[in-house]
Amino acid sequence: MSLCARLVVAIRRCASLDGTRQASRYVSTHSAQDSGDSIKKSVFISQSTDVFVNLALEHWLYRNFDFSKHHVLLLWRNDPCVVIGRHQNPWLECNVQALEKADIALARRNSGGGTVYHDNGNLNLTFFTPRERYNRRYNLNIITNALFRQWGLKSVINKRDDILVNGDCKISGTAAKCGRPNAYHHCTLLVNVNKANLNSILEKKENGIVTNATSSVRSSIKNLSDINRNIQMDKLLSAVGWEYLRTKALVLEDGRYDLVEQQKGFKYINPTEDWFPGIDNFVNEFRSWDWNMGKTPKFTVTRTLDFPAHDGKIYRLNLSLEVQNGIVEEIKMSLPAGLVSTDFTQDASVISNIRGARYDHEVTENIIAAIGGKTVTLNTTQSVDENNMRFDEATLQ
Repeated sequence: MSLCARLVVAIRRCASLDGTRQASRYVSTHSAQDSGDSIKKSVFISQSTDVFVNLALEHWLYRNFDFSKHHVLLLWRNDPCVVIGRHQNPWLECNVQALEKADIALARRNSGGGTVYHDNGNLNLTFFTPRERYNRRYNLNIITNALFRQWGLKSVINKRDDILVNGDCKISGTAAKCGRPNAYHHCTLLVNVNKANLNSILEKKENGIVTNATSSVRSSIKNLSDINRNIQMDKLLSAVGWEYLRTKALVLEDGRYDLVEQQKGFKYINPTEDWFPGIDNFVNEFRSWDWNMGKTPKFTVTRTLDFPAHDGKIYRLNLSLEVQNGIVEEIKMSLPAGLVSTDFTQDASVISNIRGARYDHEVTENIIAAIGGKTVTLNTTQSVDENNMRFDEATLQ
């Protein structure tokens, strides 16, 4: 039976919504030994390719859907974008300037984990269950089983819950959000992603940022289409969807076609306000600067500069910016002994205007240009003049 024959193009209600759900209801419904035969499954396919809309859809389902007797796999794709984890610093994780120049969206998701590049060659999968049935390995095994069943492709799941092929090439990364009563685990599958864009956009540059934000772990990647040219997006979507529907809800046991016949099947969904009341509020939140940049954990940006003073000497000093909620809160300069603050008097207005502004990649460069300094790149073998080793710290207002 073809995939198209199984698709239900329109649903007004994705399932019955119950605003009074309680976690205890889920616990009592099924015992740990239950294979989940009474739980039905659906594969939802988003018709949007807007990353902010799809993140809002994911969040809407997490907040509003009743998964007690109905598990859901959401499949979605995005136009080119970079998606960072909830606790990450975008200026550390990607080339923000290149993103803006290429008009590629930057989005912060609600789950943890690392930064990923998406385009239409990347398939996103979100597995929804109640919290107590959250099981990453079960979900990832559905993907690896689908790849093997359809194309004979062997893959492994490592300790980080990445899916690897050919020994150490990553085709999928994982993140999750576990709340009450619901949870979700989402991951990616690289089908035919533009790897040149991925590498350039996610290029990690040394920019003097110090932070406790979560850092991404860089890995070698591979497209599935490079391994087997027959693995294309539509076929993969169908293969993973069928594998999900034929696998029992709580155990990795193949129920075959008989189990598929009992499921709710494939459903195209349209993530709009008419279908999902309140979703527009989530879209606006995910699209906002306050969420994508303002939620960045506190960080400090430091630059080492050579500065020509009025006495004709070149002094080496440190410039630091403290950034909280994406806003420049403090600008400090470590001044070498003998360098007087009058050297900076003429630039005070420029610096004071930057304090309290939104941080971006140009802020530090504007300050350096205003005071007439030059950025110095130090290596471990360079020595520093003894006269430049005693510093007095001044806050620039």
